[in-house]
Amino acid sequence: MLLHELKGHKVGICVSGGLDSKTVTSRLLEAGVDVLCYSADLAQPDEENISDIIDKMNPTGAKTVIIDLKPEMAEACFMMVSAQAMYDGGYWNTTGIARAVTVKGLLAAMRADGCTVLAHGATGRGNDQLRFERYTNVLAPDMLVYAPWRDPELLEQFPGRQQMVAYLADKGIEASVGPKKRYSTDANLAGLSHEAEDLESLETPSTIVSPLMCVWPHDAPEERHAVTLRFEKGRCVAMDGEELAPLDIMLKANELAGRFGVGLKNALENRVIGTKSRGVYEAPGLELLGTGLRAVYQATMDRRSTGLFHSMSRLVAEQIYDGRLFDPGARAAMAGINVLAEYATGTVDLELYRGHIYFGALRDCPHSLYNEADSSMEASDGLNPASSQGFVEVLAVEAISLANAGQIESI
Repeated sequence: MLLHELKGHKVGICVSGGLDSKTVTSRLLEAGVDVLCYSADLAQPDEENISDIIDKMNPTGAKTVIIDLKPEMAEACFMMVSAQAMYDGGYWNTTGIARAVTVKGLLAAMRADGCTVLAHGATGRGNDQLRFERYTNVLAPDMLVYAPWRDPELLEQFPGRQQMVAYLADKGIEASVGPKKRYSTDANLAGLSHEAEDLESLETPSTIVSPLMCVWPHDAPEERHAVTLRFEKGRCVAMDGEELAPLDIMLKANELAGRFGVGLKNALENRVIGTKSRGVYEAPGLELLGTGLRAVYQATMDRRSTGLFHSMSRLVAEQIYDGRLFDPGARAAMAGINVLAEYATGTVDLELYRGHIYFGALRDCPHSLYNEADSSMEASDGLNPASSQGFVEVLAVEAISLANAGQIESI
């Protein structure tokens, strides 16, 4: 859609309270468009008070609604942990999962308020435009989408931030560019992503980032910290013996792991649109819970289940990244993961130390396939070593056939 096509529609704008949000909202109001602003409360660690967004948007004259999606965001985090859903470079895709939660939650509110168009402020060069629009397409196919930063009229009027500031100043709306930022940040309960500006150069070290949820490992305490996690059917239900709801577990895990420098990753990833993007990511709570659950999975999954799990895990991670979390493929993969997670019950002792997580112990794991006697290198009542002779000979038949057939180059 273009700006002139919005007349007659009620537009729900996804806002953050920043310069872009104020500019787009003011410009649509100037064009006579009926607008209502929405923002999601995802327990953003960079927002001391989420209601501040309302105060920031009030000068535009538009009403802003805050939708509490913290419980939904916590559940999404737990889903990521159960799927071990890490994307390119092995980082937790905190922004991708947040877009799924945000669009689903805001769409419900927009539809209830009679909105017929969702407007988002994502750039035309990144992944978020695809996520916002695809989730809108699949969850509310009758809802139209307006992307102001792909609208030639707005791109011509606002080629940069200085023009936005001048435009708002003419309307008596205070705004400033402020000092040049070295990078931009997107935050939610799952973690933070830092990218753009100076980080676009691969010659810029990741340590220019000042973490918000974490500390760099060299700034972490010079001591080890023990933590115990209890998992039941793939879900963390308690930390250090205290049973907590998912939201409280995520908040506590973020604080603890972040304090010890856990969960910082630098990644050069493959974007959906075919370009590469560089980012520095913080996800302390996901890294802590994910590491703990991985220890339980390793004990409860047989070899073939493990292989299947890795395939489904990768698919879920890619679906989250691509804005396809609600597609049948992602749902089918999560259904399979949930079957394997049925047996992932156990208590894991870990130690945190300067960016590292050390395994301590796995206890109370009733479905563990691990048998010390079978694995022992010492004499035991486990697997009889002599019994392996026939198995080795059977494998040798195929190996020798491949060699004699010339399919493997012999030495």
